[in-house]
Amino acid sequence: MTTDESTGAAGGTARGLVLASHPGPTAAVTVLTALLAWSAGHDPARGALVTVAVLAGQLSIGWSNDLVDARRDRAVGRVDKPVASGAVTERAVRVACGLALVVTVALSLACGWASGLVHLALGVAAGWGYNLWFKRTAFSPLPYAVAFAALPAVVTLALPVPALPAAWVLVTGGLLGVGAHLLNALPDLDDDEATGVRGLPHRLGATRVRRLAPVVLLAGSVVAAYGPGIDGTGLGLLAVCVGLTGVAVVGRGRLPFVAAVLVALANVVSLVARPG
Repeated sequence: MTTDESTGAAGGTARGLVLASHPGPTAAVTVLTALLAWSAGHDPARGALVTVAVLAGQLSIGWSNDLVDARRDRAVGRVDKPVASGAVTERAVRVACGLALVVTVALSLACGWASGLVHLALGVAAGWGYNLWFKRTAFSPLPYAVAFAALPAVVTLALPVPALPAAWVLVTGGLLGVGAHLLNALPDLDDDEATGVRGLPHRLGATRVRRLAPVVLLAGSVVAAYGPGIDGTGLGLLAVCVGLTGVAVVGRGRLPFVAAVLVALANVVSLVARPG
């Protein structure tokens, strides 16, 4: 193999690994973590540590998802999945996933025992649990609810004086996680059913999911708006979230999930604007 061929192969593997990591959701959770760290008052170095720890955990979850689903994805011809399409080898993804887990454990514990254990036990374990079992059951929203609710706690427990976030923050996170799960599952309902995956969205059906998900997202936004005391920022938050929820209702493909992520982002921006 020539040098150019080796470089091209390495570049192809790197690109495949990025795509197999579920870059959209991974980037979204990472950005949300960075904003939460800023809101909590972390200094830049500590905030970066928490954010990179969460990023490593998300990478491990994304890569494990593609590994677990590789056989199913091949069966339904998912050319958008790098492992199933052959864009990257399973071995490369396994190695990357293992390294990401090692980094996740090291960085999480470097954030402090409380923050690290919450991240590993409630965040990363929830994501892996979803990939390995929950996605096939009626309890499929549970890992999303737990992981999204735990994320603010991962951040605040990493402070010099560890503290739990306010209860309304945890409730908001849990509700937004459930809404995101429902909308994320929508485009793949038929492919999933064809290979025996029947989570809660599959059991409800597309029509019910489209009706339920916006209600859950708006419930989370209402909690976020009223939790610290309603004000102009809170009312503005609700207005933005109502608009984004409308996009989630009428959108197709991945657009509803993108709208759900933007609802979560709007809630976190609101938290940054008025901590409490």
